[in-house]
Amino acid sequence: MGNDIVIINFSDIYTEETFYKNEKIKWINCTDISGTNCFCDKEASDEICRRIENLPPQGIHFIDSGNYHYVSKFFTDKIKEDFILVVFDHHPDMQPSLFEELLTCGSWVKASIDTNKHLKKVILIGTSDELLNKIDKKYTDKLIEFKESQLEDHEAWQRFYTMHFDLPIYISIDKDVLAPEEDKTNWDQGKATMQELKHLLSILLKHSRIIGIDICGECKYSILGMNDDNVRKDNEINRQLANLSLQDYKS
Repeated sequence: MGNDIVIINFSDIYTEETFYKNEKIKWINCTDISGTNCFCDKEASDEICRRIENLPPQGIHFIDSGNYHYVSKFFTDKIKEDFILVVFDHHPDMQPSLFEELLTCGSWVKASIDTNKHLKKVILIGTSDELLNKIDKKYTDKLIEFKESQLEDHEAWQRFYTMHFDLPIYISIDKDVLAPEEDKTNWDQGKATMQELKHLLSILLKHSRIIGIDICGECKYSILGMNDDNVRKDNEINRQLANLSLQDYKS
């Protein structure tokens, strides 16, 4: 995995954060693209893909709030070998889209399974039990679930620790998997602690073939910047996740 950090800015929240200041970064401004908030129409999809055309799936991609989680599909579409997608998210993002040509932050995992021939398995971690139960059963063979209710289940996590990954991995993290007291996102949230997230991520990063990582779940933009508690928490979590990923790459 490459050690570049890519910042994809839709809401300007990253202009108020500092976690990337001493790192080698690539900044992709998307604030001027309409039709991107939660739903991404064909014109917006084409423009975003044009702006990231020269960026590989390798590296660490910060993709703004959960409203833009569909950008993960644009990066995984670039992968030209069979792979496993690991998603930390309170939501499974497996909803059917209202219109076939409309990609959403809640449908991108389903859309990826439906269209990406190289995507062989999706592992959902920390996802709501209730929302998992609503997934169409025809996707059962493609999914491995570690539910929100299993966060304290040592037997379930022992199974996770001993999983054999025979394919390279792409990791997608939505910080709404975390409990609200850990971080504040703009969506309803799960129950994971930051310690749990970092521990599970560390296990995955030991895999010899990590393709790339993306991270979303930023709070709403605040003019107060680092004087806003939510921005400050986001910044610190981003710093920890970036350092953990970069440290593993460099080691």
